[in-house]
Amino acid sequence: MRETIKPHGGRLINREVQGNEKLTLKEKAQEFKKLKLCKRELADLEMIAIGAYSPLEGFMGKADYQKVLREKRLVNGLPWTIPIILSVSEEKAEELSEGENIALLDSQEEIVGILHLEEKYQVSIEEELIEVFRTVDYKHPGVKSVYQRGSIYLGGKISFLKRQFDPLFTHYRLDPHETRKIFKERGWKTVVGFQTRNPIHRAHEYIQKSALEIVDGLFIQPLVGETKEDDIPAEVRMKCYQVLIENYYPKERVVLGVLPTAMRYAGPREAVFHALVRKNYGCTHFIVGRDHAGVGHYYGPFDAHYIFEEFKPEELGITPLFFDNAFYCRRCGNMTTSKTCPHHEEDHLLLSGTKVRELLQKGEMLPPEFTRPEVAEVLRAWANSKTKTGVSV
Repeated sequence: MRETIKPHGGRLINREVQGNEKLTLKEKAQEFKKLKLCKRELADLEMIAIGAYSPLEGFMGKADYQKVLREKRLVNGLPWTIPIILSVSEEKAEELSEGENIALLDSQEEIVGILHLEEKYQVSIEEELIEVFRTVDYKHPGVKSVYQRGSIYLGGKISFLKRQFDPLFTHYRLDPHETRKIFKERGWKTVVGFQTRNPIHRAHEYIQKSALEIVDGLFIQPLVGETKEDDIPAEVRMKCYQVLIENYYPKERVVLGVLPTAMRYAGPREAVFHALVRKNYGCTHFIVGRDHAGVGHYYGPFDAHYIFEEFKPEELGITPLFFDNAFYCRRCGNMTTSKTCPHHEEDHLLLSGTKVRELLQKGEMLPPEFTRPEVAEVLRAWANSKTKTGVSV
């Protein structure tokens, strides 16, 4: 049976070193200059290595970086919208020489990979912020993250030596080659991917099931890397998905996995990025909702839809499925959107994140029109545990 879709660039990258070569390289790396990575960089390192960021084989050099910023493409012409970079301070950069190997360390200062340093280059942080996030406002979480980085970037291929231990999602950390195998074994020729960083509610369920009507399978892949401090923890979100799939989904048509990368909150650009990553995991379609990957009021509600018009369908290779904001309409008696519901706003049940947190803080159950009772119970139990420890939801 044929593969559903080719990876971005035509080949699934694998930069993970195995066997004797791994032992030899790890021993040599003890003598290399060392660089400690933050959580985002560690996640990107692994995503490059396993092929989730195909066709990237390492952190971007200057030519690719600038092309991505200014044209949303790599130098080879392939669409790509988010810079995948490794930054250092000017002082640290002076210690490193192009052409040498750098040992990359995790938070425990264990060697997890090697950067084969090809170039180091100065960047304009302000240009990156404007191009990627459309703002330099420090209140934007993605902008804040960039401001905290160094302004010298290191480019070069990587060799990956050690994965981060993840006790929470061991069975859900599926590499692209694994999801592709699962989809193939199930006979799925078309697969729709769904990205989220929030607990699931009825609007998500409505969109997912609408998409599932036109494809063979659904790949739900919540992002479990770094998010905003006030986002609900990944383990709670995953439990919500588990109880929902157990009770309300055809299990033979759904795969649940995790995306262990950081959230950028880059709105339209991140929507395309999320689509291309899911293409590498084997998805043929990708759900793009209202204000996908947005935060605050930095992007228009449908900017994440419009950006796809900048690319030809064949060069993206994955089909976006655009959805409006879904809600429960009391008059219709079901979930709907403004595209299909003729009724006024007073008939619609729309709960803001603030309202949801207020209900949870009071120990109240979320209404069944907003989320399934099983999901509401998971969230209520989590909120109660936070309240008992004196931490606000």
